[in-house]
Amino acid sequence: MKKAHIISIGNELLIGDTVNTNAAWIGNFLTDLGFDVEQVTTIPDDYTLIYNGIKKSFQHADFTVVTGGLGPTHDDITKKVVNDLFESTLVENSEVFAHIKKIFEQRDFEFSPSNAAQAMVPDKCTVLYNKQGTAPGMWFGENERYLAVLPGVPFEMKFLMREEVQPKIDKLFAGHDVWMTEYFRTAGVPESTLSDLIGDLDEFTDNGIGIAYLPNTGGVTIRLSTSAPDKEKAQKKLYRISELVNQKASDYIFGKGKDLELAKVVGDLLKKKNMNIGVSESCTGGLLSNSISDIPGCSEYFIGSVVAYSNDLKIKMLNVDPSTIEIHGAVSKEIALEMAEGVAKQTGSDVGVSTTGIAGPGGGTKEKPVGTVWMGFWINGNHFALKTVFTNNRLINKQRTVMVVLETLRRQLLGIESLPYQLKPHRIQ
Repeated sequence: MKKAHIISIGNELLIGDTVNTNAAWIGNFLTDLGFDVEQVTTIPDDYTLIYNGIKKSFQHADFTVVTGGLGPTHDDITKKVVNDLFESTLVENSEVFAHIKKIFEQRDFEFSPSNAAQAMVPDKCTVLYNKQGTAPGMWFGENERYLAVLPGVPFEMKFLMREEVQPKIDKLFAGHDVWMTEYFRTAGVPESTLSDLIGDLDEFTDNGIGIAYLPNTGGVTIRLSTSAPDKEKAQKKLYRISELVNQKASDYIFGKGKDLELAKVVGDLLKKKNMNIGVSESCTGGLLSNSISDIPGCSEYFIGSVVAYSNDLKIKMLNVDPSTIEIHGAVSKEIALEMAEGVAKQTGSDVGVSTTGIAGPGGGTKEKPVGTVWMGFWINGNHFALKTVFTNNRLINKQRTVMVVLETLRRQLLGIESLPYQLKPHRIQ
C-alpha cells in the first residue's frame, strides 16, 4: 500500500493557539484515496527542523503533504526551505502574480512587495494554482516520490487537495490497491458493551481487515477498513463482517456513514411518519433545538422550542404546576414530564420532549449530584421520563443529554423496546 506522511508547520499549532484540523482532514482524505498514513508531524517555524523533517519524509514516504508557512510574513519560511531542499531558484510566476494583484485591486487593498513576493516560486516545482487565496501550492517529484506543499488556511488547503492534488494522485498512483472504509454509527451503548455484543473478530483482522471502536460524547462509531486490488474485491472482503456487525448491534446502529447525524435520522423518521415535534429545554439551554434545526428541511417537522431556564418561565410558558416544583424541585421526573406534555400542547406537536438537570460544575447535592438529568417524552400517547447521572463536565453533560433524547426518539419511532444505556422509563404513579 502507498505510504503517506503529513507535516504541519507553525509554532501556533505546537503551543495550542490553533487546533490542527488540517492534519485530521488530510489524513481522512488520503486514507479514502488508498494511502496508509503512517506518520503525522508538527514542526515549529524553524528552518533546520523543517528542512530535515521534509527531507526525511520525502525519502521514506511515497507521498508527503506539507501545510503552513507559505504566507507573506517573516515567519513563513516553508517556501525557502523547499527551494533550498530541491536546489531550485525562485522565479516569478506571471499567472500567480496577476491573480494576487487582482485580488488586492478588487478589495481595494495596497499591493505590497511582500504580497508580490508570493508569486515567486521554485523553478523545479509545478505550481498548484490557489484560486481561493494568495499563496500558491507547490508540487515536487523525484524517483517516484512526491511532495505537495500547501497553504495552512483550511479552506485553501482543501480546495487545492481536491482540485489540484487529487487528479495528480489518481494519475500517478493508478494501479495500486484501493482502500475502502465503512462506518457504523451507534448511540446509547457503551463501547465495552458494544464490543462484547459483536464478539471476537480475530478471523477478520487476520484477513487484513481493520476494526476500530471510536467513542465520543455522541456515541461510538465502528470503523471497518480494508484494501484490495479493486473496489469490487474490497467490498467483498468487507461484506461478511459488515453483515455480522449489522446483525449483532442492529438496535444500536442508527445508520452508516462517518458524518451521519443522529438528528437527521430522527428528522427523517418524523417526516416518514408525518409527525412533528416541540422541544422544551432547561439544562441543555437550546442545544437540543440547535441539533434539530441544523438539519436542512427541519421546518417540515420541527414546530419550535421553549428554553425555560427559570422556574417562572416553566410555569408561564409550559404550564408547569408551581406546586410540583415546590414539592419535587425543578430537576425531577415530575417536572420533566410536565415540560414534555406542556410543550406538546402549547405547540400542537405530536411529540414533546424536555430536559431539566444540573449541568455543573456547581449546584449539585447529595440527592441530586452534578450530572443528574431528567428527560421527558410525550409521544404517541406514551408519557415517560428517563433519569441519568453523567459527569462533572458541563458541556459533556449537555451533549450527552441531547444524544440520549434523540436516540430515545429514534427507538420509540421505530418500535424498538430497549432504551439508551438500558435506562428504565419513569412514569407518574
